[in-house]
Amino acid sequence: MSLSTKLKTPATGEYEQPTGLFINNEWVKGVDGKTFEVINPSDESVICSVAEATEKDVDLAVSAARKAFDGPWRKETPENRGKLLVKLADLFEKNIDLLAAVESLDNGKAFTMAKGDVGACAGCLRYYGGWADKIQGKVIDVAPDTFNYIRKEPIGVCGQIIPWNFPLLMWAWKIGPAIAAGNVVVIKTAEQTPLSALVAANLVKEAGFPPGVVNVISGFGKVAGAAISSHMDVDKVAFTGSTVVGRQIMKAAAGSNLKKVTLELGGKSPNIVFEDADIDNAISWVNFGIYFNHGQCCCAGSRVYVQESIYDDFLKRFKERAAKNAVGDPFGQETFQGPQVSQLQFDRIMSYIEDGKNAGATVETGGKRKGDKGYFIEPTIFSNVTEDMKIVQEEIFGPVCSISKFKTREEAIKIGNNTTYGLAAAVHTSNLNTAIEVSNALKAGTVWVNTYNTLHWQLPFGGFKESGIGRELGEAALDNYIQTKTVSIRLGDALFG
Repeated sequence: MSLSTKLKTPATGEYEQPTGLFINNEWVKGVDGKTFEVINPSDESVICSVAEATEKDVDLAVSAARKAFDGPWRKETPENRGKLLVKLADLFEKNIDLLAAVESLDNGKAFTMAKGDVGACAGCLRYYGGWADKIQGKVIDVAPDTFNYIRKEPIGVCGQIIPWNFPLLMWAWKIGPAIAAGNVVVIKTAEQTPLSALVAANLVKEAGFPPGVVNVISGFGKVAGAAISSHMDVDKVAFTGSTVVGRQIMKAAAGSNLKKVTLELGGKSPNIVFEDADIDNAISWVNFGIYFNHGQCCCAGSRVYVQESIYDDFLKRFKERAAKNAVGDPFGQETFQGPQVSQLQFDRIMSYIEDGKNAGATVETGGKRKGDKGYFIEPTIFSNVTEDMKIVQEEIFGPVCSISKFKTREEAIKIGNNTTYGLAAAVHTSNLNTAIEVSNALKAGTVWVNTYNTLHWQLPFGGFKESGIGRELGEAALDNYIQTKTVSIRLGDALFG
């Protein structure tokens, strides 16, 4: 197979798309020569084919990473690691239109939204570039005749498995803290959306990263992902995706070399609106909370709870707002919601919609396919739901939400926590006491007040309960990629001559 192909996007015209595996700063074919097709979710056409990594390719990528970690990268100064990340951030900004266009091409998200993602990638990489020379140990005075110090050391070879809903953003979230802490990475893209990460791999080389420090492979979770999770020379695995797959990764890590694991998993987040909220502002953020990124967002506010005194008015106006969301061509200037990522995901979402109807819930708006080509689904709102319905309890990962009433603050907290997940939540109120009390009582890693989906690379993000282990972003993410060593020296003439 060729290692690149000419493609064209409506936003940027023709460009060169890498299609190989990026191992040791080189584009290579898969050992077995396998490829797979990448589908355009907007029109269901084949965009191109890319190399499919197998266990053999994972072995090669891990070997390259290990050689880099044990060799020149281990001696690289923290200052230079930081400079490399900052240079990579600069290149993301320089190539923002291309990266965003490729993201829209194989993911289906609106081009304007994708540009926001790329800007956030640059911010994240630059942020961790600033952290690289600020990871410090300490000296602890235990006794006069001992010298004790603590070192913060990189873990080593990090396998990173990223999802298809934010391909580039998750790429940056994973690579930033890992590199800042001095690790090397083998990152596997989602099979639905490999293209933008492969373009970004070229920028890794352009930024000056040594060979083997960042390796990017395309492949399927059951093969390449499983190989990373169980590899005896991978020291740590980081995964973003479903809770079901997260459990499998934990088992593989435990059954191999007991590698360290961080997991950012699913969610079924409550979006709670109190009667004293600014209703226009609340409707705007509730709409954004569920329909942003076509509803394909792990922290989506898919369970909307509204205090009963304003419920009828809120529902009427929320339906009107949802109907205004422009659904269509990702490269359209007015588009807010593009297609779902794949036929599989489209079918999964539609099956949940049918299940909700069959369970007796009311479709207030949407609930149907939009158009006859591409994986487009209308923004959908269900009312008259009960807490035991699948559409209320299970993560749909699409533009579908449920809405129901509550009476008291205590009831809002109880139903807000009535889920096995705990990734995010939101509270809409003008009362500071309500905001703080409810936020503190909700079992979620992030709680937004009078806003939603306002993530920032300086703020830790991750889940309670079955929504994961560890944190992305902020200083907290560095803890996932650092191990602590204690050195204790007994002072005496024999040691110092």
